[in-house]
Amino acid sequence: MDSRQAARLLKGIRAAALSGHAPPTAPRPEIAASWGRMLAGGVHPDRDARSRMLSLAETERRRHDSPLREVLPVLREGLLPALDETLHIMVVSDAEGRLLWREGHASILKKADRLGFEVGADWDESVVGTNGVGTALVARRPVQVFSAEHFVSTHHDWTCAGAPVHDPRDGRLLGVVDVSGPLATMHPATLAWVSSVARLAETELRVRHLRSLEGLRAVAAPLLARLPGRALAVDGLGWTAAVTGMAPPERVVLPKSCGPGPVWLPALGDCVVEALPGGWLVRVAEARTAGAVGRVVLDLGRARRWSATVSGAAGSWTQELSPRHAELLFLLARARDGGGPGAAAHGGGRTAAELAQEIFGDASRTVTVRAEMSRVRRHLAGVLAHRPYRFAEGVEVEVLLPPDPSDLLPHSTAPAVVRARTGAERRL
Repeated sequence: MDSRQAARLLKGIRAAALSGHAPPTAPRPEIAASWGRMLAGGVHPDRDARSRMLSLAETERRRHDSPLREVLPVLREGLLPALDETLHIMVVSDAEGRLLWREGHASILKKADRLGFEVGADWDESVVGTNGVGTALVARRPVQVFSAEHFVSTHHDWTCAGAPVHDPRDGRLLGVVDVSGPLATMHPATLAWVSSVARLAETELRVRHLRSLEGLRAVAAPLLARLPGRALAVDGLGWTAAVTGMAPPERVVLPKSCGPGPVWLPALGDCVVEALPGGWLVRVAEARTAGAVGRVVLDLGRARRWSATVSGAAGSWTQELSPRHAELLFLLARARDGGGPGAAAHGGGRTAAELAQEIFGDASRTVTVRAEMSRVRRHLAGVLAHRPYRFAEGVEVEVLLPPDPSDLLPHSTAPAVVRARTGAERRL
């Protein structure tokens, strides 16, 4: 089937979806999910919406603050050489869908200008409908959108493939790299190409992080060698560079507004923090206090940013959650509340096999579940217990859900989360 035939078929599928009739064939799952969000959000299917453009000053500020600035050479090297020949352009957005960089074939850049696909524009899915930038941000995985798979009809002459880029230090979504061009330039390998380059960019960020830890280690090691007791040097995100007197944790959870002075850290207890070039020196108090956890608020109500706020005798702190950790904690909260099969049998907990079934639809994927639960338990010390996995006894749990159930963890394809989206409880 050539591109024109495919476009005609997709237009028929889209028309059926908009009218509520049975389509000639089902749209791809990620496209169907996006169309559902557009219909629920009131995006007009035939009217090209434009939001306020960023000012030059705001665009430059976002460029300067974005870690993607560091990997632009990798993106350019991996994508630009082929763009002139294939009549495509490359765009790079931030995590809010704002286009920060754009390069490629001159004639396609002019066509993109007419579409509003330009630096400073907002290509969030809720603004311009299904597209390679905004839909990849929601789905949190690579997405290709071809012709009439775009929800808004003015975009039907385009094809695009976008892949999200994450910060390997904390899993934070940094933005999307997207390759777009006219309908006739569509190639099925484009998505794999863009995805590979996005992974190369993440690898470059990981290498840069390791180099920064090596630099911090060189500064901290002589200092730690002279200190009695337990101490460690960590970077600004809590990754360990050097340690003395204790087993080295991979990472410690630091307060959001970390500064010099006394502080209670979930995995270590009472500590004293001092500034180092590129990080912090953390000295563990010998009289360690447990600081029992009393309450956890799991906030899933914000778009693409989820967190767990833990409160106890020693105060409160907040940990941002990766997409997978947000899924796991949501399922454990539902189990604690009596939701889903097996909850009663395990006292509100879940075995690794049960979580694997709920996350992947495959109970045999226990190794992956155990690895992820090990990571989340390190981040939320004192909050979770295991055998089976569950919230610890005496911990009060509150879950904040989005007002619209369909917005619950929209990236997730976990069967249990999908079921919750279609009939989610309003409060756990």
